[in-house]
Amino acid sequence: MTDILKHCTLCPRECGVNRYETRGFCGEGAAVRIARAELHMWEEPCISGSRGAGTVFFSGCDLRCCFCQNYEISHLGKGFEVSTGELCDAFLRLRDMGAHNIDLVNPTHFLPQITEALDRLDGSLGIPVVYNSGGYDKPESLELTRGRISIFLPDLKYLDSGMAARYSGAKDYPERAFAAIHKMFELVGRPVIGGDGLMKSGVIVRHLILPNHRQDSIALIKRLREEFDPGDILVSLMSQYTPIYRAGEFHEIDRRLSTFEYRTVAEVLEQSGFDGYVQQKTSASEEFIPKFYGEKY
Repeated sequence: MTDILKHCTLCPRECGVNRYETRGFCGEGAAVRIARAELHMWEEPCISGSRGAGTVFFSGCDLRCCFCQNYEISHLGKGFEVSTGELCDAFLRLRDMGAHNIDLVNPTHFLPQITEALDRLDGSLGIPVVYNSGGYDKPESLELTRGRISIFLPDLKYLDSGMAARYSGAKDYPERAFAAIHKMFELVGRPVIGGDGLMKSGVIVRHLILPNHRQDSIALIKRLREEFDPGDILVSLMSQYTPIYRAGEFHEIDRRLSTFEYRTVAEVLEQSGFDGYVQQKTSASEEFIPKFYGEKY
């Protein structure tokens, strides 16, 4: 499966570089790099549960979001190399620490290597694996997750292509993300929540409302409702936007979200019939950004 890295077309950028010799648009070569592998309590309640998700943060990214909270690893390249065996060991360590699942954060550009690690474990993990991405995925690449990933946790950032180009450098993001979510739903079906309140399988679509852009959020929810029935997916509406990294270069998003903006969009989500999650505004803080590492620890 790693042959694709010789002419990489894993993500919609399709930059076609040989990642064994150089780095792709994502900033990564063929070696897997991560910046953190620890229990994480700040995912949705059905993911974090009482003990936490076993979260592995991968370095690099196929998007260029100016407000990325994880910019140290997505933009600035922080992280360290791990072998396939070390990645397997990290998964097992997190499971043994009590993780409810293995939460792969930003895995798109390392899909073949992750697939190899999961196959090496041959189903011995015994807990679900979560694919936690920015939503900028190709259906063809997502096919690699079939039978390996139980839960998808994609972002759905924008409906407007101009916003996608301005803030993430990806004009085609809206159509790509919707296509990816349809593929994710095909792969795992409707949400399954156990008696313990933990998600076993299914799709949770995340949407982060941006200041001064509530109308795009409203239109996005309406389109989501046109393409999916309420029981098909869960929706997580996030209020945690914090103007960080390069957000200050764009005056219209250089502030926190207002209560009015969030409540307006939340009302539309409620009317849509989707089940899911809303956030407290207190989550909009840099204190919730985890510590990342540039060397093995």
